[in-house]
Amino acid sequence: MRWVPITALSQELARFDLQQMQNPEIQGAEYQHGTLFGYEVREYLLEKWDRKCAYCDAENVPLEIEHLHPKARGGSNRVSNLTIACVPCNRRKGVQTLADFLADEPERLKKILAQTQTSLRDAAAVNSTRWALFQRLKATGLNVEVASGGHTQFNRHPLQIPKDHCWDAACVGQVDALEHGQQPVLRIQATGRGSYQRTRLNQYGFPRGFLMRQKQVQGFQTGDRVKAVVTTGKKMGLYLGRVAVRASGRFNIKTASGLVQGISHRVCTLIQRADGYGYSLTKIALEKGAAGMGQQSVAALSLPGLKAEVSRAMG
Repeated sequence: MRWVPITALSQELARFDLQQMQNPEIQGAEYQHGTLFGYEVREYLLEKWDRKCAYCDAENVPLEIEHLHPKARGGSNRVSNLTIACVPCNRRKGVQTLADFLADEPERLKKILAQTQTSLRDAAAVNSTRWALFQRLKATGLNVEVASGGHTQFNRHPLQIPKDHCWDAACVGQVDALEHGQQPVLRIQATGRGSYQRTRLNQYGFPRGFLMRQKQVQGFQTGDRVKAVVTTGKKMGLYLGRVAVRASGRFNIKTASGLVQGISHRVCTLIQRADGYGYSLTKIALEKGAAGMGQQSVAALSLPGLKAEVSRAMG
């Protein structure tokens, strides 16, 4: 609280009705027919299909919910039978079956069929942890406002706000208007703490190389945020980013502008120990029609953690 003076919290208390998503024809669901009816399923489908047309990959265009197996031919409203399509593709498909419509695109047909089998485990994880998170937030003593994911999307539409995680966070709860939309956004990404597997395998399952048994080299480990000042040679300059250690003591550093290889540990200074997360400072531009595609300028605050490099290859 000393560094970030937070006075109130808003939580998207999302709950996915798994039974209703699997069987929309189930009776006794009058509660769905309120102002937010349909928003939760639409948001789930947009995320599942990467916010682009399943048939032509069109982005930043109006998208409609489409039945893979047409209702006119006995298709249901189950979420596994739904996808997202642009208006032209939806009209062209009409009442054709998926196999007939994509007869000339077997690879896309295979990809779509595989995507339809995606499980609802992510939605189940959200359902099982949402109240635990709510109780943790209440324990801070701050005012906590809660709302559903459908309500968040409902708030975005009249304000014509593009889809992005930071805008979603701003639209949680009661929202009348948004100001100061050009403020930098701190993005935090879970990167893990490395892998227990120390042997790399080829496509046939045979060893092709192995990682070091110890994770630290010269006091550094993969994922640490470091600053390197190189005063001589072709790589002269200042580099700030996350490091991937090597047994030789010459590390790789991933900066905001790219990967720099072969930097000696002697010129590296530790800034932050790897904690399993990557951090980046991002500026999001509020542009109409850029749903999910806000213009981003990533500063060199930090970058997602790197995987440990192979220290020695086996011929």
